[in-house]
This record gives sequence, C-alpha cells and structure tokens, in this order.
Amino acid sequence: MHDLKFIRENPEAFDKAMAARSLEAQSQSILDMDETRRSHQTAMQEMQARRNSASKEIGDAMKAGDKDKAEALKAEVTALKDDLAKAEEAEREAAAKLKSVLENLPNMPFDDVPPGADEDDNVEVRQWGTPRGFDFEPKQHFDLGEELGYMDFEGAAKQSGARFVHLKGPLARLERALATFMLDLHADEHGLQETITPVLVREDALYGTGQLPKFSEDLFRTEEGFYMIPTAEVTLTNTVAGEILAEDELPKRMTAWTQCFRSEAGAAGRDTRGMIRQHQFSKVEMVSVVHPDKSEEELERMTGCAEEVLKRLNLPYRTVILCVGDMGFGARKTYDIEVWLPGQDKYREISSCSNCGDFQARRMAARFRPNGEKGTQFVHTLNGSGLAVGRTLIAVLENYQNEDGSITVPDALIPYMGGLTVIK
Repeated sequence: MHDLKFIRENPEAFDKAMAARSLEAQSQSILDMDETRRSHQTAMQEMQARRNSASKEIGDAMKAGDKDKAEALKAEVTALKDDLAKAEEAEREAAAKLKSVLENLPNMPFDDVPPGADEDDNVEVRQWGTPRGFDFEPKQHFDLGEELGYMDFEGAAKQSGARFVHLKGPLARLERALATFMLDLHADEHGLQETITPVLVREDALYGTGQLPKFSEDLFRTEEGFYMIPTAEVTLTNTVAGEILAEDELPKRMTAWTQCFRSEAGAAGRDTRGMIRQHQFSKVEMVSVVHPDKSEEELERMTGCAEEVLKRLNLPYRTVILCVGDMGFGARKTYDIEVWLPGQDKYREISSCSNCGDFQARRMAARFRPNGEKGTQFVHTLNGSGLAVGRTLIAVLENYQNEDGSITVPDALIPYMGGLTVIK
C-alpha cells in the first residue's frame, strides 16, 4: 500500500515510479479522489457540529418558551441527520474507491533497479562455481528420477491431475534431507528463528502480503473460505500484523519449511513436464522484519544466506538483479539466484530475495516504536527462498548424475541421508 502523504508531497517521483512499472501517471487522479473523500469528511464534521449546536439551541428555546423556534430547530436536526447519513455513505464510497486503486498499484522500485520489460533485461551481478563438464549427455531430472524408479508423475496424476509427483525411497529422503539441511544452516549459522506455521490462512493474511486482491487467480481456496498459502512469506510476515514492536525487537529473522500451493494460472504451457513448476511443492522460506534504515543491508545479507546453501552443496549458480518489468508486485528490489541445470543447459531460478520496504507493513499495520519516542514508524519487510526444496533436488539430480543413471549424494547431505553416498 502506498503512502498518500508521500504521493501528495512527491507526485512527480510517484508518477516516475509507476511509469517504470509501465503504468500511466497516477498521482493526480489519486489526489483528486483523496480530495473528494476529505471534502465529504469536512462536510460530515460541519454537519455534526451544527447538529450538536442545534440540539443545544432546542433546549434553550424550550426554556425560553419559544416553541416555534424549537420546532424549527427540531426540523433542522432531522434534516441534518438525513444529510449526515448521505455524507457518510458518500465518504465510504470515496474511501473504498481510493483504497481499491491504491491496493492494486505495485510497489515503487528503488532507483538502482535496472529498467526493462522482462527476464531478458535482468542484470547479472555475480557467478559462483564452474558448471561440470560431462563425458556423456546429461539427462534432465525427470528422466533420471523415473529411470531410478523413485519419481512417479503418472501415479500422482491419477490422484490429483497434472503438476503433481510422488517421490519415493531415497528421493523422498533426499527432499527431506535438503529441507533439514537448509533449516539447520539458517537456524544454527544464520540466526533465523525456525518456525512452524499454518498452511491455511484467511483472506486478510494474503491481503497483508499483497497476494490479494490482485492475484486471486493464482491461489487455491477452500469451500470454508481458507486459502492455501503460496509461500510461507505469508504466514511469517503476518506474525507482526497489527503489532507495535519495540525498536530493540528488530530485526526479526524467521525461517520455515512448508508445503506451498499455486494454481500456476499464468504459466500455461510452461515447464509442463517434471518438477520445475508444480501445484504443490515444498520451500524453505526466509523473512526479515527490520528497521527502515537497515532494509537494503538486510537484502544483501538474506541473499547471501540463500547463496550459502548452494555453495555448501557445490551447485554452480548466478545471481541477477531483476529489472523493473520482471520484479514482483510488492518488491522494491529483487535478487534472483539461478542454479545451473546441465540437463537443460541453462540457469534456472531457485530463489528470489526481495526488499518490500514498508509496502506490506502499511497493509498489515505493522509498526515499531523508536527508542525514546512516542510516535511509531512502519517496519520494513523482506522475504526470500532459502531455497525452493524441489528445485534444489532437481539441481542435485542433474549436477550429481553419473553415466549409469545413479546419483552421487553431495557431501553436505550424507549425514542427513543416513550415510548413503550413491542413489541407485
């Protein structure tokens, strides 16, 4: 959600930010709507004040025996009551219209976010690791998994349809091992608080983090009105919804391993085979709630935490800064980490780390009170995958495959695999 005061004081900067998002100038229409809303508020206040004074004058007229004046004042009060109700309804409608516009506008990108329309305009920041050279043709993960007999798409489709999978035996354990490894790294070394959260939430939680109302088609909704989370960003970030934190409570750093659910409504025809893009997947998420002065620094820290997972697994990757056109709705700046997949002969996204500024905090009413001050400020929120577990499994299968179709277990995961060194 955007700050009306900022728009009022910086209309050109706001319009420039929206133009970077390929939107028309918004400030004047927003300020006009706000002026309409405020004019109704002013009218309501004036009518309420007049009704109060008229009610007092009725008593004075009655005491003075002036019945005609008293009756005239009573008629005025009755009319004011009707007019006040109409003004209140007009104010509610104006406020709802303004809120609808503001809640559907994306966040303002930081000045250092590169311009561009889509992923082709993203800018590489760094690379780590050297892609392995193979003396055989590397296979994609779904061929490897199916040939091993531990990855079953057909069986899952009989139960649930397309974009689901059964993982069995050592591949099921490998997914669990990866998630546990990530949680241990983030909790024990990176200082994030491990958290178990619900996967069903109410509408207001998704509104707070920006998935609703704009992206309702991407969500699964139950008949009881719950939504299934698309990411633990929703539940972790909403732990501070409606709260006023003490400055000393910041930063709050959290991590959770959850099942996630996405309809993939905008991904028809993309990655239809394999585990790259599924309706149900597991992810280790990271969320930080920080002082506004620390959010840019925290984004670098969070991205480094995600990169460290890949370093420990010895998986080559590159980090890119997303251009404005490829950046998410609620983000002011985003780094994508892309892991090397030899079966596809390309880098594919495995993590996005975003600084949302106070965009989500305004929607959630999440504040903190600076030390020694009476007033409050909005916190800044950040989120990042640390990592998408299924995509990390894909990367391990493809990068650690052997010519006979077996998979060497990365050294970092052997303790989590009960000492197993090769999946056959």
